[in-house]
Amino acid sequence: MKTRPPRRVSRAMAFILLFGVVSLFSDMTHEGASSIRGAYLALLGASAGTIGFISGLGELVGYSMRYVFGRLTDRTGKYWPMTILGYVLDIASVPALALVGEHGWIAACGLLVIQRMGRAIKKPAKDTIMSFAASQEGAGRSFGIQEVLDQFGAFLGPVLLYLVMLRRTGGTAYQVYSAAFAVLAIPGAVTLILLLITRSHFPDPEKFEPEPKEYIPFRLERPFKLYIAGISLFAFGFIDYSLIIMHVSRTYTDLAAGLAETGSLITTGTLPLLYAGAMLVDAVAALVFGVLYDKKGPWALVWSTVLSAPFAVLIFVADSVPALLAGIALWGVGMGAQESILKAAVTTMVPKASRATGYGVFEFAFGIFWFLGSWLLGLLYDVSIPAMAALSVTAQLAAVPFYILSARKRA
Repeated sequence: MKTRPPRRVSRAMAFILLFGVVSLFSDMTHEGASSIRGAYLALLGASAGTIGFISGLGELVGYSMRYVFGRLTDRTGKYWPMTILGYVLDIASVPALALVGEHGWIAACGLLVIQRMGRAIKKPAKDTIMSFAASQEGAGRSFGIQEVLDQFGAFLGPVLLYLVMLRRTGGTAYQVYSAAFAVLAIPGAVTLILLLITRSHFPDPEKFEPEPKEYIPFRLERPFKLYIAGISLFAFGFIDYSLIIMHVSRTYTDLAAGLAETGSLITTGTLPLLYAGAMLVDAVAALVFGVLYDKKGPWALVWSTVLSAPFAVLIFVADSVPALLAGIALWGVGMGAQESILKAAVTTMVPKASRATGYGVFEFAFGIFWFLGSWLLGLLYDVSIPAMAALSVTAQLAAVPFYILSARKRA
């Protein structure tokens, strides 16, 4: 019986996988930091309103400036230089959080904004590079695969910090957190080395996608406008994890002593594991809904939004550990869909020559509304937690009709 030769991995898929490994170590670095960032800012002296404002401001900078750098990337065609510069800023600002001092919440906030600026520089170029290869392998599937690798790193980062914090039993809470951020310099250095290796093997990723027969300028077509309206509402209602982890650290632990309330499994030391679990759910959801997007289009985003929207009620209102874990899992579903389907949709709606601009417009709107939502939801947290949760759920579900209208217009 004649056996078939093993199927070779295409060059485009090899690029997707290698770039995914770069993202794995990158996410180990900055998502590891995200797992304790809110609790760290609270420890340094920041209020809930400040944490919500800074989280939103970081996202505003990180997303709104992507329009500027997206246009710049399209005009210059310097995909790799923009990507590398952004990675350097993104990665370097994370271990620097170990150096801010015991009351240095202002310096820590500044580093978080710098980190988001690095993401603003790299993301349009990086996503556009990915879209060239994804056009050959299926946009939803390709971004889903990359998100799986991303979130595997986002799982390993918090686990690494858990082990560091577990072993670092002596010293103050600040010293424990500072040591955790310092360790993140290791995966950060690996990220930059692998990025340069990827650049050397794939210097011209734009060649993956054939050039169009004629130049098609970027225009805000009606389906894209409806899509932007939908993702803006989603961003407005989707609570930043910094606020979630601050709530958990206040509600379930004694932040300074690292003690759990009686009968609770949640301690300061186990906080990173909550984020690690969310990232595992994120990875699975990204691949599932990414493949589903290739088959069903924007309807996959409708289903993921309806599924994840109630997370705020479970985390902030239910007041029990099982509900908290379920809520964080649903938050992970929303993040997974956000990172895979939202990018895939832009790939299929915007022509190659102006795709970085398309990503910039999409992420500019996303960042503006993420900022406004994070700020308002952070202020509401100090006034009425049920009102904050209700606004979060309502805004996310309000996005669904716009996704449906966009899908119908495209059809």
